[in-house]
Amino acid sequence: MDVMPEICKALVDTSLNGTRPPTVRWAGMLHHEPHRPGSRRNRNGHPSSRAHHMPMSEVLARGLIAGAVGVAAMTLAEKLEQAFTKRPNSYVPAHTLERLLGLPHRPDHERLLLNWAMHWGQGIALGAVRALMAQRGYRGPVGSFLYLNLRLLNDQTLENATGVGAPPWTWPVDEQVIDLLHKAIYAYATGAAADRLIEGSQGQT
Repeated sequence: MDVMPEICKALVDTSLNGTRPPTVRWAGMLHHEPHRPGSRRNRNGHPSSRAHHMPMSEVLARGLIAGAVGVAAMTLAEKLEQAFTKRPNSYVPAHTLERLLGLPHRPDHERLLLNWAMHWGQGIALGAVRALMAQRGYRGPVGSFLYLNLRLLNDQTLENATGVGAPPWTWPVDEQVIDLLHKAIYAYATGAAADRLIEGSQGQT
C-alpha cells in the first residue's frame, strides 16, 4: 500500500472540511512498534530488565561484595608471587592512609592494621563503582579493562597526592609489571563478581 498519497489526501480533506481524520485509518497506515521494556538492549548488547529495577542501595551493596572478592583474589596472587620473588610487603597503603587521616608517621611494623585497612577498604569500596558500571551495561572484559584503569588512577592519585608514592614510570620495570598484574587480577575478579551479581539479579523473573 502506498502510504504517502493516503496521508496527503487525509490532510487535504481535513483542511477543506474542518474535520478530524479518522484515527483508526491513520493507525492502520502507520505501524508503530510498542515499547517493550524487557526487550531493550544495553551498550554491550545484553538485555536489560526495566521491570525488575534494582534499588541503588542494593547495587552498591552487591558492589561491595564484588570488591571483597576482587581484593581476596589479588591478595592470594600477591602472596603466591611473594613466595617466588621474596618481595617484602609494601606499606605504601598504610602510609597513604596515615597521611590522609593526618596521623603521625610510624614505622612499618606499627602500621600493619592500617595497611590492611587501606588494602581491603579501598578495594571493597571501589567495587561499588564496578557494580554501577555493570548496571549501566558496562560489563565483561571491556568493562573490567576500563575499571582496571580506574583502579590504577585511584591508587596513583592518592599515593602521589600524599607524597607517599612516586610516579609509576620512575619505578623499576619489574615492579611496574607486578603492580599491573595484581591490579588486573583485582579488576577482572571484581568485574566477574559484579557482573554475576547484577546481571543475575536483573534476569530473575
